[in-house]
Amino acid sequence: MKRRFATAGTLLALVLGLGTLPAAATPSGTSPASTPTAPDISLTAVRAHLDEFSAAAARNGGNRRSTSQGYRDSVAYVKGKLQAAGYTVTEQPCTSGCTSGAGPNLIAEWPQGDASAVYMFGAHLDGVSAGPGMNDNGSGSAALLENALTLARENPDLRNRVRFAWWTDEEQGLNGSDFYVRTLSSTERSRIKAYYNFDMVASLNGGYFVNHITSAAAAPMKAYWDSLGLQPEENTEGAGRSDDYSFERYGIPTSGYAMGASARKTSAQAAKWGGTSGAAYDPCYHRSCDTLSNINTTGLDRAADGIAYTVWQQAVGTGGGGTCDPAGVVGNGGFESGTAPWTGTTAVIAAHSGRAAHGGTRFAWLGGNGSTSTESVGQTVTVPAGCTRASLDFWLWIETAESGSRAYDTFSVRVNGSTLATWSNVHAGGGWTHRSADLSAYAGQTVTVTFTATEDYSLQTGFLLDDVSLSGA
Repeated sequence: MKRRFATAGTLLALVLGLGTLPAAATPSGTSPASTPTAPDISLTAVRAHLDEFSAAAARNGGNRRSTSQGYRDSVAYVKGKLQAAGYTVTEQPCTSGCTSGAGPNLIAEWPQGDASAVYMFGAHLDGVSAGPGMNDNGSGSAALLENALTLARENPDLRNRVRFAWWTDEEQGLNGSDFYVRTLSSTERSRIKAYYNFDMVASLNGGYFVNHITSAAAAPMKAYWDSLGLQPEENTEGAGRSDDYSFERYGIPTSGYAMGASARKTSAQAAKWGGTSGAAYDPCYHRSCDTLSNINTTGLDRAADGIAYTVWQQAVGTGGGGTCDPAGVVGNGGFESGTAPWTGTTAVIAAHSGRAAHGGTRFAWLGGNGSTSTESVGQTVTVPAGCTRASLDFWLWIETAESGSRAYDTFSVRVNGSTLATWSNVHAGGGWTHRSADLSAYAGQTVTVTFTATEDYSLQTGFLLDDVSLSGA
């Protein structure tokens, strides 16, 4: 990660929850048939790549700066592994904007999937001159390489294209990635549906941070770490400081993992993640001690597996023509199993007294406060690719103290922040009523679904929600 700071991006509404998870964490029945289970990434293999990066630095003055032979040796190692695995590999010289003498970017594409829908995964391969740069950024580069090699070994059917990148000259100002995106045609940029960045994913005193954590691009990244109970947070320290910013500047959706640099861990973070409060996430950031001893192997393993989960969610599967099996796509739709995977105002989920659930004993009661308020619950779901018709079905009970035909209090269904349907106090009465929203346009996509109740300053309207499911054909 480079030093200078630039603010980039804004947060969307807090709406994320869990999607389908890898085998070790998947609740029964939640994995749609169109998306095979992501593999476990070998930590041993990732560490072997780190060993090679460390050796490249040791042979060449102790660092892997973009202008050094240590960097070029790192490029040669990654390139050789990728070519042997069957990738189309390109060394891209940075001919403008880079430090004089900087080595090339390395781009690798797996030759399957829809070339008009590209998901990119990248990490900077260079380090600073002070040391070998094992966490910054051997960690991201090694995790990315083993993911690429695993994809080649598994060789699954791909509905979308996967492209990997190792960037030069990041430490001098994001120069390699900037050159790459800047020199793409507008058509080529439009084909990149999301870019994922991995910079410092093994910080010794680290936390679990996701870039643009509430965005649609981040949904699978957050879902995987949520499944491990990590309670990840927004990567505020890294905003604008790594290669994802080069893509953001051209309007390409981005996300990624990080475990922190020189910022200090708070007491609240230490309480949930362990480590030392008041100390830097990486005690060897941009220092000579950023060696193989400066690696948090637990964090590195979790990041590598989360990358695989995201690759599989975004690109693996047959796409159109697949099986339409919506069973279990919505997790805990009847709210009977606690609150997970719902997120947001989860205190509204309970066995409320005075009202009977539509089914079972629990439901979500949003609103009903009689004062200015907004409450929401949501989760991330993957709509099966084979569904030509997909409907989000649920039961809604609206009760109100309002009167007349004016909508004072509202209940909306949103997908990725866009409103699909809205009801209000005007629709009160009749007890539990079946409602639905059309998700057909999202077949084959991982999306964030939220239910939001908004009340004005007086007179309550309660929106009772139960038995949420997906149906399709």
